[in-house]
Parts: sequence; C-alpha cells; structure tokens
Amino acid sequence: MSRYTAVSPEDRKEMLAAIGVESVDELFDRLIPAPVRLGRDLELPEGMGEQDVYAHLRDLAAANLSTEDEVSFLGAGMYDSYVPALIDMLMSRSELLTPYTPYQPEVSQGNLQIMFEYQTAISELTALPVSNASVYEGPSALAAAGYLAKLANKKSRFVISRGAHPHSRETLRTVARGYGVEVVEVPLRDGVTDPDAWAAAIDDETSAVFFQNPNFLGAVEDAAALAAAAKDSPAVVIGQYDPIALGILAAPGECGVDVAVGEGQQLGNRLDFGGPSFGFFAATEAYLRQMPGRIAGETTDLDGKRGFVLTLQTREQHIRRERATSNICTSQALNALGGVVYLAWLGRQGIVELADLLLQRTAYARERLSAVEGIELLHSQPAVREFAVTLDAPVEAVVDYCAARGVNPGLPLAPYYEEHPGGLLVAITEQRTREEIDRLAELLAEAIAAAGSGAGGANGHTAGALA
Repeated sequence: MSRYTAVSPEDRKEMLAAIGVESVDELFDRLIPAPVRLGRDLELPEGMGEQDVYAHLRDLAAANLSTEDEVSFLGAGMYDSYVPALIDMLMSRSELLTPYTPYQPEVSQGNLQIMFEYQTAISELTALPVSNASVYEGPSALAAAGYLAKLANKKSRFVISRGAHPHSRETLRTVARGYGVEVVEVPLRDGVTDPDAWAAAIDDETSAVFFQNPNFLGAVEDAAALAAAAKDSPAVVIGQYDPIALGILAAPGECGVDVAVGEGQQLGNRLDFGGPSFGFFAATEAYLRQMPGRIAGETTDLDGKRGFVLTLQTREQHIRRERATSNICTSQALNALGGVVYLAWLGRQGIVELADLLLQRTAYARERLSAVEGIELLHSQPAVREFAVTLDAPVEAVVDYCAARGVNPGLPLAPYYEEHPGGLLVAITEQRTREEIDRLAELLAEAIAAAGSGAGGANGHTAGALA
C-alpha cells in the first residue's frame, strides 16, 4: 500500500482489530494517560478559505519590523550584512540541490562538490587542515567541540572564558552536564579574558579550554597567549571566531588553536528571524576521528574523472550510537552553500578589504559615541566590528527611545552580564554608513539628556522622561 493511499473504513477496522482495539479513540485511551489528556476540542478558530488565510497572514506580516525598515546596530552573533543576489541565484540551481543526505554519490555530485569546496574554504580561512561539511549553528558547534575533547582525552573539566557568547556558554553547560563534565568560567579583566585566572584554571584534568575572538564584548583576545597557557596540559584549545574578522586577525591555526568553530550567518545568510544559519567547524588532523558531522572527499571514478564522496560520517544515524560524535541530524548544507558562494564572491583580497572597512567604521563609531556626554567605552581593547559602551541612563528606555525613531541602537548587556547594568553592545556592518553612525550618536545624546532631566531609576535616572 502506498504511503499516500487513503485508508477505507473497512481497512481501518481490520487494522484496529489486528492490534486488539475497536476504535482509534480506544487506542489513544490505552496509550495516553488520562491526566495528560486535554479532554476537550482545541480552542481554534473556524477554518478560512485560501484567500482569507493569505489576507490574514499578510496583516500579521505587516506587524513585523525588519532591518529593511530600521537602521540596526544589533549584532551579538547575527548581523545585518549585505547578501549579494548571486547567492540566491546559485543556491536555487538544481545541480547544487541534490539529495539532503548524499547516500548515492553518483547522483549527488553537486551537493558533494559544494561540501568539498566549502570545507576547503573554511580550512583556508582558519589555517586548519580539516573541516567538516557544517554543523547546526555557532553555539552547538562550540558544544560539539567540547564533546570532541571529551572523546579525545577523557578529562573531566572544561574551562571557558566569560567573553564567549552567552548562548555558547549555556549550550556547553547543558551538553557537558549530560556526560558529567564540570564547566569552569574564567572572568574578564579590562574587557578580555583575565590571563592570570585563565592560567590558574587550567590543570591536568582540563579536557578543553574555550575562548571567543573577538569576544562577546567586541574585544580582540590574545589568542596565541591563551592557547600557549594550555600547552602543558592535556586540554584541547578551542576558539570561537567571527569568520569576517578572520580577514585581518591571525588565523586560529597560526595561534596554536586545535579546533576553530563559529557562526556562519555572516557569510551570505540573511537574518530571517534568527535562522536558519550554519556553524563552521575546523580542526587539526589529530582530531579528525572525533569530529562531528560529515566530511566530503575528492576522488576519481572508474574513468579517471574527478568526483566526490562522503569520506567520513559520524552521526548516530550512520554508525553505532555509542561511537557517534554527533546526534544532530539536521543538515545545514544549503546555508553552507550560501557561505562558500559568499567567500568565493569576496575572494582572498575581498575579505581583507571587508574586514578593514569594518575596522575603520567601528573605530569611527567608537570615537563618535564616546564623545557624547553620558557614554563611555566599556573597554579600550582593539575591536573589529563590535564594541561595548556604558550609558549613564536606563538602557532599555534608551533603546525604546531610539527604536521609536527608526534606529535599533544595539543589545543591552545587563541580561547577560549583570556586572554591566548600563552596558550596550553596538555592532557595525558594511551596511552602516557614517551618516547612520552620526544619527545613532545624536539619538543616544537626546535619550541620555532626556533621562538626565528625571531622578531615580536605573543608573540614577528615571525612564519616564524618555517616553
């Protein structure tokens, strides 16, 4: 019987009889405990015709606000970057959209070649010899790197910088708890990982050390020094990187990093309400067998022609569960395709020029904002595309003030860093112009001045005057 064939009442009755019940209701009564049953119909509105549904969804969509509608300085891992039309065009070509999982290489050459080319690009970007064919997203990539370390050395402690993305730290703790590994967090000092606390936290039971570069507050870390501090321990050195910043920063592989991971949204993927995106994952050859996901390889066919195959696949759907290095079975190959097209579009020189452009505009924004009364730089460390400031005003009220005037000024830091109640994280992309940066400075000045006209509330001011 086809999976799409309608079941007749007679066939349904026969199937129910075969399993010893008289009705579908009886089947559910046996399987679902009474306390968890709803006991009534779902409170859903009456159905609508297609035209009415379209109009309803159109009205809902009109209530949304996107980066097409406001000037956004919001970042924290997902950025309002420009996506060239070339990417959509190539992502829609049928020869690149072969099966989801390429079990049959002879009919999946487009998909496999994209995986191979993507891996090559990530290896060149990170200066690490092995890359997989992408993982789910940035935080789960970092957590998967932790499991790699656990498999490699069987140690019981992770050491992670407080400068790593809060979502990555949370994901690592969640995953590590499942296999009994302690997570130790090292504080920041002057905006970067405290080198003394970092070195003191690493011992012979440390399975892996984790840092982010640039870190969540936008500061460029001394990756080589952080990696060197772990060289006499069994720890795997894991760095989480902004791929665009690697256009000007020293590559992870040149700094003693064993595993480089990160969020790939910045590479040719739109924001799309926060996803989907993809995570990149590269490592030294020593950890090839512990890497999650899939690795595509280049070969030749019987006629000597170039071809591509899956060389390694370590997900639990492919091998015995106890030997699997990953159980996330969602392929992000389509998003990774956008990433490799974007990198090819930029080219070796283009990514350097883009990172340099961000560096210059970020420097201008830091200078412009720090000149506003009531705004101070949270740290003075070098920054590439993102930086943190401290506002002498209630941050949420300032954000609301700016948003009401068409500008999203950035991310309030207090929910993630209680030590920075007045903190605001400001992100710069190639979409942000000098005029928009000037506009941000003007609005922040207005908002802080309005807050100063009151008394009490957060940071010694009231939010009432910012309405």
